[in-house]
Amino acid sequence: MLLAPAQFKALGHPVRHRMVNVLRQRPATLRQLTGALGMTKGTLAYHVRVLREAGLVRLAETRQVRGGTEQYFALVSRSFQTPEDAKVGPEFLVKAALDEMLPPAPGQADHTYLRHLWLTPQEAHALAARLREQDGELAPTDSSRGEAYGLLVTLYRADIPSLEPDEDPAPAPDEG
Repeated sequence: MLLAPAQFKALGHPVRHRMVNVLRQRPATLRQLTGALGMTKGTLAYHVRVLREAGLVRLAETRQVRGGTEQYFALVSRSFQTPEDAKVGPEFLVKAALDEMLPPAPGQADHTYLRHLWLTPQEAHALAARLREQDGELAPTDSSRGEAYGLLVTLYRADIPSLEPDEDPAPAPDEG
């Protein structure tokens, strides 16, 4: 659960956001992060320290390698959630998704769509519960299989005005 401002600040930096996405695959060393992200070891060490101080990354293990010590860093949780009453949570997650979203490759379908539903509060809660169940059924992160895709699921109250009922409804299209 993301609660502290330092956590939002840590995840708000594009380099640290990318590091978190890499670490979702498995724990990694600074050398491995350097190879994946194409940045210097010193730069990544700084960003790992910020994530550790925010409580988002932990030291998972150390190994002795050729007279030195190799440290493996891991996320403290597979996913992060924001409290339901957080004002910044949804906007933060949507921005993060937009920042990492790549355009479709040539010949590849775009899987992004927006749909509006008119639901009662009870129906909205039931749908949100079903969406959470679907998330739990997805395969674990395995970078050896295919390409990375992001899944952003949000059920939000939309600011769309409602029309009053039509006093003289138009005839249905098949009634001529």
